[in-house]
Amino acid sequence: MTFALAPRKHDLMLTIDLRGKRALVAGVADDAGFGFAIAKALAEAGASVCIGTWPPALGIFQTTLDRGKLDRSLELAGGGKLSFERIYPLDADFDTASDVPAEVQSSKRYRDLGDVSIQGLANRLSADFGSPCLDIVVHSLANAPEVKNPLLETSRRGYLAAIGTSAYSFTSMLARLGPQTRQGGSFLSLSYLAAERVVPGYGGGMSSAKAALESDVRTLSFEAGRKWGLRVNAISAGPMPSRAANAIGGIEQMIEHCRAKSPLRQAILASEVAFAAAFLSSPIASGITGTTLYVDKGYHVMGT
Repeated sequence: MTFALAPRKHDLMLTIDLRGKRALVAGVADDAGFGFAIAKALAEAGASVCIGTWPPALGIFQTTLDRGKLDRSLELAGGGKLSFERIYPLDADFDTASDVPAEVQSSKRYRDLGDVSIQGLANRLSADFGSPCLDIVVHSLANAPEVKNPLLETSRRGYLAAIGTSAYSFTSMLARLGPQTRQGGSFLSLSYLAAERVVPGYGGGMSSAKAALESDVRTLSFEAGRKWGLRVNAISAGPMPSRAANAIGGIEQMIEHCRAKSPLRQAILASEVAFAAAFLSSPIASGITGTTLYVDKGYHVMGT
């Protein structure tokens, strides 16, 4: 992946070169979301890519891959096809195996998968590749069971569930995967403007979860930087019609509003978020940590 700067006496080419790097992208279950696009951009820059997939979606996703239904989406810009080094089952609601309720462990979609917790993922990575084995970790996880409810109508359980899955899981992943990440490595999460502005319809505690996530990014950048020499950042992406966004409802109206009001008057593309993620995950961004980078065509600067 190469960017050409303005021509001068000596042309300079900056290359995002991730060859020899291993990335883990948590939250890939189809080809429509930011997670998939980021995995693809990292692979195009030369990284090997492992992914974590929510157990209830894992079987369908694996079958779709095996049957070639995603072959076009897997095509890389430089030729070849994206292939995942490993696909791990991951339920980021659970930090350790002992946190998984017995009824979940014995359910059809979980019982043959072993330890699906965040610690279980760390153990699998260590068993497969040794330790340290990672250079890049991307957290593309968010869920709120009451996301369609206004905050005033959100239950305590729903609110805490949104915080746990969408924010605390990033802290838990960093705590457990930080020791398995080589010095200079990058942790990255995905946020949204609702962390700091009112976005009607983005309910169920999700706005609070994104605010917590961005606050945690700042604190974790200090702690993980001092402890392991890692960088921690977030991308605040504009609205896109992913499966998760469609669950909220009204996503097309949100996209059109942002397109009409943003300085560039365009809807964002998943690839634009992915390219920003590749940059933040690369040595070119070695001086950037604790930052939330907006990829939203400038909408965040507007007053309406």
